[in-house]
Amino acid sequence: MDVRELKSSFSGSQPINSTAIQLQKIGAKIRWKGLVGSSRSLCASCVTEKVAGNHLFVMEDKEHAAYFLNDMQGLNPDNPNILFYPASYGVPYEAEKTDNSNVVSRAEVLERIGKGKNTWVVTYPKALFEKVPSKKTLKKSILKITVGENYPIEVLREMLIDSEFEQVDFVYEPGQFSIRGGIVDVFSYSNDHPYRIELFGDEIESIRTFDASDQRSFNTHKYFTIVPNIQGDLIKENNVSFFDFIGENSVFWFSSIEKTKTRIETEYDRALKIFSGLETQSDLATPENLY
Repeated sequence: MDVRELKSSFSGSQPINSTAIQLQKIGAKIRWKGLVGSSRSLCASCVTEKVAGNHLFVMEDKEHAAYFLNDMQGLNPDNPNILFYPASYGVPYEAEKTDNSNVVSRAEVLERIGKGKNTWVVTYPKALFEKVPSKKTLKKSILKITVGENYPIEVLREMLIDSEFEQVDFVYEPGQFSIRGGIVDVFSYSNDHPYRIELFGDEIESIRTFDASDQRSFNTHKYFTIVPNIQGDLIKENNVSFFDFIGENSVFWFSSIEKTKTRIETEYDRALKIFSGLETQSDLATPENLY
């Protein structure tokens, strides 16, 4: 029996259909009992295919979230909207310990949700502990670059610097851009690979993704979006919880609501303690604004 046959045998079962029907009702609350191991992801996968919209899966911790994500991707190999939403750093107010790859993952999730796509997001309490920019703030900060439009080099440079991108000789990580003649390379925070913009005068002639390690292009695009660092100056004010960002019409799945609540509260108390012990607080956002 292959994966499709396995899912098909579960998908038509009474508990799956009953859950899918109940989830069409606003405010519905359902508790599943007796599921262990990969049966959780198998049954959840069958339901999410029947219920449109965003689905947020909150597991006990990062390790359990990684296992659940692996199962969901294995059960749905053709679904590009199964995403992992990690914590961006280990210790509050220690920016040097920010994991850049995790910032990229978080930015990608926020951008996908902002576009209104049906996303299945797998996460854990520590990641939800951090607040995010509101949809309005994020939308205002995203730059859309389109083939055929006019962008003088200096205008592009100023736009990128305003979005906290660093100008370097050659881009190799998110948050960087380079300018060489009529070529502008940009490594957005929501992409795994950088983009190369080629201009003819002030007009954008082509946009390609390329491999930063060998500079080889492998895809062309009519447009792309530049997402800034969502953990930078963008979150100094007017932040919201991830639950607010994804929207109340989404479906929230919890391995344990109580454990999720307790762990978020524990992380918040830790942030308060660290903030109160800092020598300088004037230039920093308060825990209430960040977490």
